[in-house]
Amino acid sequence: MSQFTLNATKRDLQGKGASRRLRHSDQVPAVVYGAGKEPQSISVAFKDLVKLLESTEFYTAQVSLSIDGTVETVQLKALQRHPSKNSPMHADFLRVGA
Repeated sequence: MSQFTLNATKRDLQGKGASRRLRHSDQVPAVVYGAGKEPQSISVAFKDLVKLLESTEFYTAQVSLSIDGTVETVQLKALQRHPSKNSPMHADFLRVGA
């Protein structure tokens, strides 16, 4: 199984308007939760996420998610896509505990 790496940045603004602004700037809003830690809102680059989604292994593999330099091991839990364009609109990542 191959190892995947994805870069992300923290985001403070939440809600429909903030998410729309992110999507217009080629970012995908996402959330990381689990492993007894607080949920964290993040954004990932659209092109990076789409590139990883081309591989069917990405849907079940453990991913090294680098959030502003801090690396966490996560797994893709849910992905919301646009109804007609089929492009990713939101992603949920689940932290993998040791």
